[in-house]
Amino acid sequence: MFSKFLPTISIFAFLILWQSLAIFLHSNLLPSPENVARIFWQHCESGELPHHLSVTLWRLVVSFVISMFLGCTIGIALGLNKKLNAFFDNWLVIFLNVPALVTVILCYVWFGLTESAAILAVVLNKVPNVIVTLREGTRALDKELLNMAKSYRFSRVKTLLHVILPQLHPFLMSATRSGLALIWKIILLVELLGRSDGMGYQLHLFFQWFDIASILAYTVAFIGVIQILEFIVLKPLDNLALRWR
Repeated sequence: MFSKFLPTISIFAFLILWQSLAIFLHSNLLPSPENVARIFWQHCESGELPHHLSVTLWRLVVSFVISMFLGCTIGIALGLNKKLNAFFDNWLVIFLNVPALVTVILCYVWFGLTESAAILAVVLNKVPNVIVTLREGTRALDKELLNMAKSYRFSRVKTLLHVILPQLHPFLMSATRSGLALIWKIILLVELLGRSDGMGYQLHLFFQWFDIASILAYTVAFIGVIQILEFIVLKPLDNLALRWR
């Protein structure tokens, strides 16, 4: 019974620790939770925070959908075809080790400070991670189930939907959760370097003004949205996919 309240207790413990440190330091470098909440409300009332948050979320959704589609398609293909995997394995290692900052700068230099260049930079940084996750998941597929699908003459689509994807579910969820965490960080970098709106652009301005309270307020807003997405979308999908258990 007590374990049900542990997440709530953990949040309260974190806030108490934050408040205690803010009182102890008594510095603008660490504003109190109350001060951050007040600044958060002010930015919401002015409409600035909802505007910039919605812009960043739009970029996140577009980048995420493209990255997951390409990453899953390529990852499954590499996992099923050893020759294809051997040919592209070195390419994958190269893209995995290119720093996100380099990719963002190159996309802006090559394609200009445009929205499409910003989305492309995010996609190029995320796709290799999805490919690796799905490739390893595909390698771990139960070969007996695949042989059974062949013996029953399943079509490729039916095999994908009823044999491959159910086994890849844990890897898909892992790529999804890690993808959301990674993509929004890259988007902030993209917005900081070459966009005139979005959370990253605003955080850059707050940094120039040493406005720590606003930086924390915007950070809390985005984390809150991601947590809501986790509980409203990802967990229900997870439970739906695992209902057979």
